Amino acid sequence: MVNFRLEIFILCSFLVLISGFSKKLQTLPFDEGYSQLFGHDNLMVLEDGKSVHISLDERTGAGFVSQDLYLHGYFSASIKLPADYTAGVVVAFYMSNGDMFEKNHDEIDFEFLGNIRAKNWRIQTNIYGNGSTNVGREERYGLWFDPSEDFHQYSILWTESQIIFYVDNIPIREIKRTKAMDGDFPSKPMSLYATIWDGSSWATNGGKYKVNYKYAPYVAKFSDFILHGCAVDPIELSPKCDTAPKSALIPTGISPDQRRKMESFRKKYLQYSYCYDRTRYNVPLSECVIDRKEADRLRGFDPVTFGGVQRHHNKRHHQRQSRREDASSE
Repeated sequence: MVNFRLEIFILCSFLVLISGFSKKLQTLPFDEGYSQLFGHDNLMVLEDGKSVHISLDERTGAGFVSQDLYLHGYFSASIKLPADYTAGVVVAFYMSNGDMFEKNHDEIDFEFLGNIRAKNWRIQTNIYGNGSTNVGREERYGLWFDPSEDFHQYSILWTESQIIFYVDNIPIREIKRTKAMDGDFPSKPMSLYATIWDGSSWATNGGKYKVNYKYAPYVAKFSDFILHGCAVDPIELSPKCDTAPKSALIPTGISPDQRRKMESFRKKYLQYSYCYDRTRYNVPLSECVIDRKEADRLRGFDPVTFGGVQRHHNKRHHQRQSRREDASSE
């Protein structure tokens, strides 16, 4: 009985400790961290001041941007995506400095790609450094949940040496900086953005399915804003701190348990990775860590893109291509 009470005491102490950590990493009211970017009344701040809705209709989309520039840090929001028919709709949660560096901008992107009814949303991640948009480092995934049914947390960890994307605190992608990447690794101060817009020309099955405004407005909901980084003076571009503020809840890397979860996620939900795209790159880029099992699964999914198989314009090829396109629209 004594041991049982001791175990309960330890457990309660642990929960109190975790609660204390949570309080250190505070979420921001919208007006304290962000400003409206575009969209007029298509952006609505809720009465609690901590949540915002951005919508897309026939007139316009909407977006907001952080009030500060940041050089490294941890950035997060809980997002609930539009439901029903969402083909052509793009919701983006990303970092960029394109307004300051038009020809050599950096980006770190979460893009959520809508779909036709009964097909799931997909996530695309990407990075650009120094305007390297001609290279392309895209990855695309399915999800283990319906992101239109509830809020889920999407996070970016950006340091001098690595970038990690998280969904509900599970890492889904890790990019480690290599010497060969040079300026392709994002290294200049960036703002954090969120937008919703019409991506009919490419977003759903290469533009096959367009936005249908019969289902508008499409509303994306955001809350639990975290801007935990090293703010930068927009004139001098000098940081206000040497490193991003420390917190017990801010990850510094990927733990063994997290790595197992990431491997499990990628095994089940990875749909595209530039690292295995033989039609674009004969040799994988320097930061790519090739997983043979991952390569084999993608090759089976699409032997043309991931296996370097030449296209044969016959009936069998067209049937296979049709199945691949149907799968990619899910």
